Amino acid sequence: MTNYIHELEFTVRDYECDFQGVVNNSIYMNYLEHARHELLKEMNKEVGDIVKLSKQNILPMVYKAELEYKDSLKSGDVFIVKTNVAKEGLLKAIFFQDIYKKSDNKLMFKGKITAVVIKNGKPIKPDILLKSIF
Repeated sequence: MTNYIHELEFTVRDYECDFQGVVNNSIYMNYLEHARHELLKEMNKEVGDIVKLSKQNILPMVYKAELEYKDSLKSGDVFIVKTNVAKEGLLKAIFFQDIYKKSDNKLMFKGKITAVVIKNGKPIKPDILLKSIF
């Protein structure tokens, strides 16, 4: 994927690494989630952040995650989560999220996150969060 609509820079922290000295596999999901939250916050200033949405009983939720670990990030690495999003059917938003190491632009990780939006316990179109895209 090359047409990204959002980028967010991070630095790997020591406590995110396992005993092998690389980022623990579960931490990548945290990186992706934070990047999605920042994207949604930037795109929906009138709707607000995830906390404001939850107070309105609007809950974006991960439905499915497809993850490809290409190489390992290590403590101190600076990297960028690049995101694009597409709609699938009426109720799903697909977030394509790739992680590149900043120093050499090497692809380290590919993620495809399928999300749904629940309001008052029922699925709704994701357009409420992604108006400027869909």
